[in-house]
Amino acid sequence: MITRLLNDIHNGTTTARALVEGALKRAKSTEEFHALLSLTEERALARADEIDTKIAAGDDVGKLAGIPFIAKDNMLAYGSPTTAAAKILENFDAPFQAEAIERLEREGAICIGKANLDAFAHGGSTENSAYGPTKNPNDKTRVPGGSSGGSAAAIALDIAPFALGTDTGGSIRQPASFTGVVGMKPTYGTVSRYGVVAMASSTDVIGPITHTAEDAALVLAVMSGRDNKDATTLPDFFAPTTIDAPLKIGVIKEWMDEGVDSEVRMAVTAAVERLKSRGHVVEEVSLPSLKYGLAVYYIVVPAEVASNLARYDGVRYGNAQPANNLGELYANTRAYGFMPENQRRIMIGNYVLSSGYYDAYYRKAQQVRTVIMHEFDDVLSQYDLLVGPVAPTPAFKLGENTDDPLKMYLADIMTVPASLAGLPAVSVPLPTDGLPIGLQIIGKQQADAVVLALAAQLQEED
Repeated sequence: MITRLLNDIHNGTTTARALVEGALKRAKSTEEFHALLSLTEERALARADEIDTKIAAGDDVGKLAGIPFIAKDNMLAYGSPTTAAAKILENFDAPFQAEAIERLEREGAICIGKANLDAFAHGGSTENSAYGPTKNPNDKTRVPGGSSGGSAAAIALDIAPFALGTDTGGSIRQPASFTGVVGMKPTYGTVSRYGVVAMASSTDVIGPITHTAEDAALVLAVMSGRDNKDATTLPDFFAPTTIDAPLKIGVIKEWMDEGVDSEVRMAVTAAVERLKSRGHVVEEVSLPSLKYGLAVYYIVVPAEVASNLARYDGVRYGNAQPANNLGELYANTRAYGFMPENQRRIMIGNYVLSSGYYDAYYRKAQQVRTVIMHEFDDVLSQYDLLVGPVAPTPAFKLGENTDDPLKMYLADIMTVPASLAGLPAVSVPLPTDGLPIGLQIIGKQQADAVVLALAAQLQEED
């Protein structure tokens, strides 16, 4: 889609302004789904006019010139508040932009607005937003997934050609699966985290949400590369590729058992048969340590959450609430500004880091995380890629899991392992008769291009 739009702009068939106006119109006409929290209409139209003027003059305008996009509202951006969908950051105007957005805008892409999310990216349904839930475009009674549910819903609604999400434990892949779009979690360190509201710094990544794997590769190529403002970034290694020879692919045995919804299992099995028909060698593989992934994640990540959210106290950051002393200020500000799920994760994090429990929980979880990483390394030394479901079920009903945090957390059981290991993983939509279902493709570190190439191959018409 993006390549076609770029050609249309340069051929004079359309203009950047027409694309931006169309995106803004679609955003306003689909407000009932609550995919977006804000629009940057004036700034976006001004940038579109600037690009059209440069194209008319024959000037260089960049690789994504005129293409509108949406950013998740935990990324700092000019022209709109950055709220992270939390009251504590309501009306916060960023003094600078996220590096990922800067790189896209340098290549001519135009940010038209900010997408809804679970507050501070804590959640898997986009119901944990202080500004109201997002609805699934395929069924308004169901969730779009989370925490990048607004970004995924915006693409499913065709508001823009691509959106940005963040993925800490599945927050790009799960909503992509639930809404029927492509969601790519790059290798940890591929894209700079500078200018992103931190959740868990050891697993947070930025990635694209698109209609096609080809589009995801185009966007990722622009965002990726070393950034001196983020010491965890990797040297630029990403270049889109195609698959010219059969691959050896492992189907993760533990993710195809009786605990998986029958529709999900059938869709993934059909995809495996399609891969075999393409000439790929596909075998069942076992990764026994994956069963510990969810427990590890919900110890390690809340510990990092507790640290990262400590700054929101009404003094350093956050909308201060009336108080008679400093202790009251902290308590009142956080009680007002944090959603219940934010408070739950902070409490868990402080508990596992506390004296007497650090060794029993946090240190042990980090040791098991290392076991999971080594097991992935061992299996991926024998296989090019791994595949399996993104989630054990399709999208669940709005309100179905809000009173049961453990049930909500279980929706992440198949996405957190790749996050803990820092591996690239994509959700690509599969043909179904009912609700959308995604196939998860996982690769070696820095094999992002191969992951997306297989996803693109699956999207080709047989």
